[in-house]
Amino acid sequence: MRTTGNTIFMTGGTSGIGLALARRFRDLGNTVIISGRRKDLLDQIAAEDGIAGVQLDVADPASIQAAFEQVTATHDVNVLITMAGIMQVEDLQDPGHLDAAEQTIDINLLGTIRTVAAFTPYLLRQTDPAILTVSSGLASVPLTITPTYSATKAAIHSYTQSLRIQLADTPIQVIEVVPPAVRTTLLNQENDEHAMPLDEYADETIQLLQDTPDADEILVDRVHFLRHAERENRYEQVLSALNSVR
Repeated sequence: MRTTGNTIFMTGGTSGIGLALARRFRDLGNTVIISGRRKDLLDQIAAEDGIAGVQLDVADPASIQAAFEQVTATHDVNVLITMAGIMQVEDLQDPGHLDAAEQTIDINLLGTIRTVAAFTPYLLRQTDPAILTVSSGLASVPLTITPTYSATKAAIHSYTQSLRIQLADTPIQVIEVVPPAVRTTLLNQENDEHAMPLDEYADETIQLLQDTPDADEILVDRVHFLRHAERENRYEQVLSALNSVR
């Protein structure tokens, strides 16, 4: 993926990793359009950062279609980043956790699939097209207090591999971005000493995209602990360590 001269549409992007990456892509000379459910927040970011926004709820197929039509009518998009997601604590002994589980699947997994389905035929006609999905180090080793979040990220990892193979004979490059725990509002990790500082994560991610433009996965150093745990025969130790620090 080239890192300048793109027109990028990002689901999510009003806070955390999404907004940090949107700002960096903008600074590299890309046109960036983010999305979110809150118009007031999108308007604020547009005014303060010069990053355009489109209202979108990835849990609503009609909203995805409307956003697709709106953004492609005004911009020549060639890069899609599926950043939108939620993370919720669940008690699997309480049947009430099903509401959180269903919402997490609807937004994290189905939201990604719906958005990719809407944009893929369009991107096939673009120059230097790319789709960036966003999984997590928890796709490889789950955080057991957020079981459905971890499961959706594992599903996104698998889905992305299938997407890459199915699109191998097309111009579309498929990249999986794999964050570790990052200091954002997701699960109230803003001040978590075990999480990676947000600016550090965004800087390293952009550097990896610049240094390895043909990469299938973007893995910052801090996520290798999780991503390679099973490959390096460390899975049980990492699972125990990850779930004992909280």
